Amino acid sequence: MALWTAKEAIAATGGRGAEGWAATGVSIDTRSLVPGDLFVALSDQRDGHDFVAQALAKGAAAALVSRVPSGVSPDAPLLIVPDVLRALEDLGRAARARTRAKVIGVTGSVGKTSTKEMLRVVLGGQGRVHAAEASFNNHWGVPLTLARMPQTAEFAVIEIGMNHPGEIAPLARMADLDVAMITTVAPAHLEAFDNIEGIAKEKASILDGLRAGGIAVLPLDIATAAIVLNHAAELGHTVLTFGTQAGADYQMDEARLCEGATIVTARHGSAAILFKMSTAGTHFAMNGLAVLAVADALGLDPAIAAGDLGRWAPPAGRGLREPILLDAVEETQFDLIDDAFNANPASMAAALDMLIGAPVQEGVGRLARGRRIAVLGDMLELGPTELGLHRDIARHPGLEAVSVVHCVGHRMRVLYDALPARQRGHWVADAQELAAGARSLIDAGDVVLVKGSKGIKVSLVVEAFRKLGRM
Repeated sequence: MALWTAKEAIAATGGRGAEGWAATGVSIDTRSLVPGDLFVALSDQRDGHDFVAQALAKGAAAALVSRVPSGVSPDAPLLIVPDVLRALEDLGRAARARTRAKVIGVTGSVGKTSTKEMLRVVLGGQGRVHAAEASFNNHWGVPLTLARMPQTAEFAVIEIGMNHPGEIAPLARMADLDVAMITTVAPAHLEAFDNIEGIAKEKASILDGLRAGGIAVLPLDIATAAIVLNHAAELGHTVLTFGTQAGADYQMDEARLCEGATIVTARHGSAAILFKMSTAGTHFAMNGLAVLAVADALGLDPAIAAGDLGRWAPPAGRGLREPILLDAVEETQFDLIDDAFNANPASMAAALDMLIGAPVQEGVGRLARGRRIAVLGDMLELGPTELGLHRDIARHPGLEAVSVVHCVGHRMRVLYDALPARQRGHWVADAQELAAGARSLIDAGDVVLVKGSKGIKVSLVVEAFRKLGRM
């Protein structure tokens, strides 16, 4: 079934060009393009017009361009517009306008992508759901996600992120939200903001894109709760709060960590809520409770929603826990917690809590005792207080349960120096150096957390650990 016909795309963008084509998808990358896609020639680090000929050769139905690219025939299936990004935004708005789907927007300093994926699972159990791929949450990711939305979708989940002030509200308005959710507000991207209050105001601006009659799902367990709640009140939105505090509409009573799982008891008014997450982590549990609030706001069956939530598992790089087999004969292994996609103080604390609560295996391996090991990389974009925020990790409650901390990056040097000597592992400036000696860092029975901002590339250490299980 066609996602966009030439006639529809021309009407949406006001462009001109060949007619008669029909696209079944939308792509901005020739590496992932499949035949039938409309190729959008965005200009970022590279000019997408340089890849139009390749896209058409790979079977693109048409290309959205601002000029006829070099080496492409003028009678090729081109949709020519003054500005390609603006035209992609127009496609996104048109896709939103023609669907009857309930659209949910998710933002927050931590947990956007994981929560979006929880919503994909939970909503998908009760209707046709469309959701953003990967972390498509910026000025091109949001319109691309909208432009890919089929008319038959019943739910759509749009992740909305930011790096600088003023980014969230326009994207939220474009998505025209039925439900807006903020996971949390925490120190992140402080280079672009004066303080956490500025971050809270920016996160709260997702409510500017909430339709009249829409519902805001907001966290109560944050220092800046008054900022987001007041903004919702100013706009006249209905609010559902979640958290551990008394007075939360969805109040968590307990999140009990078990072997590879979290059992959650909560309440909504007089109604008891019990659900299980198939991964360990109180932060996952809190986001899961917020997802159930969203499901309730949409009028879905709460029992089915709670059951489906148990089927969600974190994706690679975002808290995925996996066993790595070291010896197939003796069946010895260690557990890897891959949280290497990104990091800020709040997500670092949540990841350490997950490690601290993780059971180890005794009586195996060279040491015959399981250890909790952390490989921590720099947290980026934290502004002038970044060194203090890294040093503060040494005061994390329960950190004494972590046997060894390896540090990667110049900012993490201050943490390394602040740790007691018994916990200091290696400090390296570059992740590759630590990855090269991965086998010496672990033993059977250990649980190893790898956490850091994407730019510090501690994912190299993750991959080195995974390779140990393939030898």
